[in-house]
Amino acid sequence: MKIDVTKSKLQGQISIPGSKSHTIRSFVFALLVKGESQIKRALLSEDTLACLKGCENLGAKVFREDNDSNIIINGSGSDIVPVVKMIDVGNSGTSLRLLTGVASLSSSLVSFDGDDSVRNRPMKPLLDSLYSLGASISSKNNLGRCPISIKGPVKGGQTQISGITSQFLSSLLIVTPLAKNDSVIVVKDLHEKSYVGITLSWLDRLGIEYENKNMEQFNIPGRQIYKPFQIQIPADFSTACFPLGAALVTGSKIELEGLDFGDSQGDKMIFELAGSMGASIKTSKYITSIDAENKRLEGVEVDLNDAPDALPVLAVIACFLKSKTVIKNVAQARIKECDRISAMVTELRKMGASIDELNDGMIVYPSRLKAASLKGYIDHRIVMALAIAGMGCDGETIIDSAESISVTYPDFIKDMQSLGCKISLR
Repeated sequence: MKIDVTKSKLQGQISIPGSKSHTIRSFVFALLVKGESQIKRALLSEDTLACLKGCENLGAKVFREDNDSNIIINGSGSDIVPVVKMIDVGNSGTSLRLLTGVASLSSSLVSFDGDDSVRNRPMKPLLDSLYSLGASISSKNNLGRCPISIKGPVKGGQTQISGITSQFLSSLLIVTPLAKNDSVIVVKDLHEKSYVGITLSWLDRLGIEYENKNMEQFNIPGRQIYKPFQIQIPADFSTACFPLGAALVTGSKIELEGLDFGDSQGDKMIFELAGSMGASIKTSKYITSIDAENKRLEGVEVDLNDAPDALPVLAVIACFLKSKTVIKNVAQARIKECDRISAMVTELRKMGASIDELNDGMIVYPSRLKAASLKGYIDHRIVMALAIAGMGCDGETIIDSAESISVTYPDFIKDMQSLGCKISLR
């Protein structure tokens, strides 16, 4: 499918869906609880539903009505008994990494696979670490790529993990409290600390003991248990970055409902960044007002390491600013669903953007964009970001891979239309 979008002016209010990061973690922790947990306002998207199915395949009992975001999960605790031999995580790299860790608790062999994007996502650092903790591992050509197979149970001990993606560390933090022995995790070159912060907030919520030595080493006692919980999933700041970007690009005033700036999600920094550009950002009682009407928005220099998912939309916003923007220290954006740095530079240049590509980011200069036919790379964040670029251009912009937006924001087009955007599927 393709998205058609033309120059638009926005106004109105939309509700931001639940956080993908919190939703996936809630499913995984509920699987590891011995008993019943209740999850309200979960995000229902391709990624989260793939994780939910994966949890079922690892032994969780799931109860929900069709299209109901309130979910009850009866978990099996640390006694992981898979009901299938192969678990397909689709496009969800987060599910792959967290569930691989969970599977390492099982004495049964469990295999994982996914789509072409997931098959290109690195797994070797996590697999090596789980091996050092006692698991047996195999992967395609032993290169640490899907399809992979794992058999436990992990016993605990000392291990080292690369922080090139925070998901490796989060996987270990979730699993090691359930190991037979205590664990020491030494972390090298950690990126995306805010996402580790989300995992740690869950450990705190569930009463897990651990010692955090400046996110460089974690000491975790074994033989702990996860207790049943109830939670309402907070709204997703990664998702909210897209309507925020749409408002800035189109010079509009809109309101977003549901954002909690007290939550640990790293992408909330983009709202502060928008304020430093010159937009008016006001919050009250979970209503966030964004006003970019008649504002002179200036470029910024930003370390995006804690919010790599915001890179595509920030690259688009930067084209419409009055001075250059430097996006740096976000090399991990190259190992997401696609190489997002290269993809955004390539596609925005098709629209006439002036951009210098860096190893760890980009420099974006003020540019007068023109409509174009663009590639979406089967990457939901690339597709949505390019659609926002089209909202600020004369003419019709067409982006392929439109179906990928269902990975995290199934209602993106509907929400943009409700704000007055001239956008449609074809």
